[in-house]
Amino acid sequence: MTEKATVAKSEIEVSVVMPCLNEAETLEKCIRKAQACIDEHSLSAEIIIADNGSNDGSQSIAERCGARVVPVAARGYGSALRAGIEAACGKYVVMGDADDSYDFTAFYPMIERLRSGAELVMGNRFKGGIMPGAMPWKHKWIGNPVLTTIGRVFFRCPCSDFHCGLRAISKEAYSSIELVTTGMEFASEMVIKATLRRKNIEEVPIILYKDGRSRPPHLRSWHDGWRHLRFMLLYSPNWLFIYPGFVLVLLGLLGFAAIIPGPRVIGHITLDVHTLMICSTALLVGFQTISFGIFGKLYAVSRGLLSSDACTSWIEENVTLERSALMGLLLIIVGLATLIDAVAIWSAMKFGALNYSKMMRLIIPSMTMAALGVQVITSSFFLSLLKLDAVDVKM
Repeated sequence: MTEKATVAKSEIEVSVVMPCLNEAETLEKCIRKAQACIDEHSLSAEIIIADNGSNDGSQSIAERCGARVVPVAARGYGSALRAGIEAACGKYVVMGDADDSYDFTAFYPMIERLRSGAELVMGNRFKGGIMPGAMPWKHKWIGNPVLTTIGRVFFRCPCSDFHCGLRAISKEAYSSIELVTTGMEFASEMVIKATLRRKNIEEVPIILYKDGRSRPPHLRSWHDGWRHLRFMLLYSPNWLFIYPGFVLVLLGLLGFAAIIPGPRVIGHITLDVHTLMICSTALLVGFQTISFGIFGKLYAVSRGLLSSDACTSWIEENVTLERSALMGLLLIIVGLATLIDAVAIWSAMKFGALNYSKMMRLIIPSMTMAALGVQVITSSFFLSLLKLDAVDVKM
């Protein structure tokens, strides 16, 4: 709320939330700019400073400027924003850093988009403009483009600037996406979950200015970049587990098909049983990786972290413990039968020296099938544990 008027909580339309940790140099500028935008457009609004333990007098500056201070004990960018947003009374929440790198006089177009039906409005610094010195080259040309591309590919996010710090969201949409992270990855979590929950996401161009602080920023490039990437990977079982697993399984099967009949010569390279062992390993590791991906997806769906898709629905309806265990048992039987055949050949030779290449073409596939059978059975039991519900537990 502004210094000129006090707005009843029930009448507040917009809450401007700024996370703060020792921002005494720039905090007043940011609050004054937000107040100017509020006054210019006659908004029913409040300004919230989510203070993360400042010891430079930021709290008193905020109170003197008419902002409401929300103390946040848990450290972290995400912790501060979550506490500030949860304390907000407005229908719409605008959030931005308190380092004067974003112009809070220009957030009104975001409110217009929210009023028109958008649920999350992201600023886009690359379309609006990045002032000289405002963004390090490694963020501008490596970090942001790479993470934004991963977000768009993994989750089909419509945003072109995944980590813009100036953004606005409806309080209803915020409550429904249930954000939990505490660090800088909060920025990624908001966009990813809003996309997965099919929220209406739009962008507006904004300008990024060089921040007004004399000290280094809180952001740690590689550490926080990894936290963003880690979150994206953990939230995408398909890309982390299932797709790489399918590639390994496919390579393993192709290798088996090519080499089991006999050595394969490609130019000056001969692929023989040693390559067959590598293919066996690829097949086993690939299957296990796919299994982990399926486990992760089902767990995430059961906890409401991901939405069910055609793959998970099919697995829940058709993959049973009995069918999987039977398939695994058949693989073990076929594998052991092939191994027995190899032992019989060895016995006929009075357990003496054998044709190494020929025997390994029997032993490697037999042990691969037996190991796959064991993996199928153990995976099916674990999958059944994940599918248990309260009724099954009581029974």
